[in-house]
Amino acid sequence: MNDPLQRHLAAALATTSAARLCVAFSGGPDSTALLHALAQLPQARALGLRALHVDHALHAGSAAWAEHCRRVCVALELPCEVLRVQVDRRGGSGIEAAARDARYAALAAQLDDDEYLLLGHHRDDQVETVLLKLLRGAGPDGLGGMHALRPLGRGQLWRPLLALSRQQLREYLDVHRLSCVDDPSNNDTRLARNHLRHEILPRLSAHWPQAVDSILHSAALSRAAAEALKTQWLAAMDVLHDPLTGSLDAAGWLALAPALREPLLDHWLHGRGLPAPTTAQRRQIERQCSARPGQLPCIRWPGAELHIWKDRLWALPPGHGIAADWQASWDGAPLTLPDGGALTLHDPAARLAEPLIVRLRRGGERIKPAGDAHTRELRDLFQHSAMPPWRRVGCPLLYIGDELVAVADRWCNAHGAAIFERAGTRPRWQPAR
Repeated sequence: MNDPLQRHLAAALATTSAARLCVAFSGGPDSTALLHALAQLPQARALGLRALHVDHALHAGSAAWAEHCRRVCVALELPCEVLRVQVDRRGGSGIEAAARDARYAALAAQLDDDEYLLLGHHRDDQVETVLLKLLRGAGPDGLGGMHALRPLGRGQLWRPLLALSRQQLREYLDVHRLSCVDDPSNNDTRLARNHLRHEILPRLSAHWPQAVDSILHSAALSRAAAEALKTQWLAAMDVLHDPLTGSLDAAGWLALAPALREPLLDHWLHGRGLPAPTTAQRRQIERQCSARPGQLPCIRWPGAELHIWKDRLWALPPGHGIAADWQASWDGAPLTLPDGGALTLHDPAARLAEPLIVRLRRGGERIKPAGDAHTRELRDLFQHSAMPPWRRVGCPLLYIGDELVAVADRWCNAHGAAIFERAGTRPRWQPAR
């Protein structure tokens, strides 16, 4: 085997524990070189080598790109599956980030147990990533660059080309006369990564010929520092995190050194399927941890909101917008609430003799719970019951006419209690997650 790329991949495969191999195949130069070189290796084919192509439908030529990828795989006698995704443009994080999120979600969903998804990221991509992270104010973990191997879905994401340059992959394409998809967006210098690639890095290298090596050396040191810090903040996570509620001890988190506080927060958020905040939002969270009693701080960013309540941090997906005049008639059949919660009966077969009107809070509601000598303000009941503020807005209120007879499955007045006693069941509220 005389080809350097094939030798590199053969050596990498000799150290892997992959049960199967799958290449994220965009049809561009890097993934084309990766897929073609692997296809020449019997050991790769023995691991069920296949390709996945993600069609984002963002460009007029995306269908043609998908067809090109199919033809390449037919020529290589490899299976290729095209995954079509919808990119959410409403998140506020930008089209590049939204497309990446959709792509990785689709790829992760396709992986089998212990299957490795191989990406064509190389040495130059790593340099660009480290510089972008630096410009965004990242700490050691971000400055460590892309991980060569990390969990993804039921398998692992593997970047076996991080030690090779873009030029080495281009030379492979030239030698084997391979055709590739030409994505014009790669030349759009209005995009941050392209601006670095085409404008900044060439100038850096002209003045500092060792720039790439130095950046990668710093990245390796940052990665080592991040791994050393990880043992400490994981230990702190065990102390600060309540697995039953999913919340964090606010004061304990704030007391950590910044080098531990920031990666712990990111780890906690990612574990809940939420994105990390910006540096400005982190500072706001830190300031709000010292809010006066009675205040209910909420810090929002695209894709997440963080509440500080009862001296703990609570992270949630963004709340749904709810019309103030929403209401629905309910006879006991499952009812989906505007925030995604649900109202049902404990006995799913039961129905109420007379339908109730379901509304949400509008302010000033009062109820006299059955067995209680006093009429209570709903606000006070919520506070005394320790219901989180973000759940109160979606709590269903049950009415007959203008009379509030029940508050979800928490409180009924005498009239409401009689209604459910006649039905032989009780209401059941499942709050939105």
